[in-house]
Amino acid sequence: MFTLYNNEYSTCSQKVRLVLAEKNLAWTDVQLSFAKGEHLSPEYLEINPSGVVPTLVHDEWIIPDSSVIMEYLDEVAPQPAMSSSTPQGRAELRAWLRYFEEVATPAVRYPSFNQAFVRRFAAMSSDEFTCQVNARPLRKRFYERMGQSGFDERELGIALENIAQTCKRMEGALRENDWLLGGDRPSIADCCVAPLIDRMADLGHAYLWSDAPGVAAWLARFRERNSWNATFYEGARMSDRFDDLLSTRRTLPELVSC
Repeated sequence: MFTLYNNEYSTCSQKVRLVLAEKNLAWTDVQLSFAKGEHLSPEYLEINPSGVVPTLVHDEWIIPDSSVIMEYLDEVAPQPAMSSSTPQGRAELRAWLRYFEEVATPAVRYPSFNQAFVRRFAAMSSDEFTCQVNARPLRKRFYERMGQSGFDERELGIALENIAQTCKRMEGALRENDWLLGGDRPSIADCCVAPLIDRMADLGHAYLWSDAPGVAAWLARFRERNSWNATFYEGARMSDRFDDLLSTRRTLPELVSC
């Protein structure tokens, strides 16, 4: 019934895979290679004009966007529930999702590209890189700003500050709760942010929550669940692909103070 077009090390794909695993749903895994540009192929752009992953196909329905997919799955497969049964609780959930989409999700892209992805573009000619930029329907300007040498120290510093801010906000909810919405199991809000925090740890930035013991305990708790192993299999992390990952981390900029 469910087909997920995704990529093994895409954090947005991992969010959805966590929900599928938590709900113990059977699904067909269609992997798209970023290196081969399969997410930008005419065939894939037919179902997702933005050219990003993941995309869920459920019978004849096409559902793009990871957070939309997570909410959709919780509606069509309501057990076990991963949201609240009350309007107030669902409002709290959506507030977390919007915050993660606006703050944490874009922030993680900056160190991810600087430490890993930009090297793929560094050896290209200027014309080749321009073609790569123009092929992207959704993130053309992001790639333009990155260029072939990565983002500058100020942009990276702002991104790291936003991750630290995210962890501080999460810490407030996790001081007395195992999960962001309480309860005895992860919600889709937990699944939304967990791959982002895991990515930052994989890139060597776990110091960003060194003063947030609730976040550290939450991450350790999540990593013990079966859904985690089903989602973060071998090849699903940047460190599985880049042996020199931590050595690519330049001297860290100071967090930008507003």
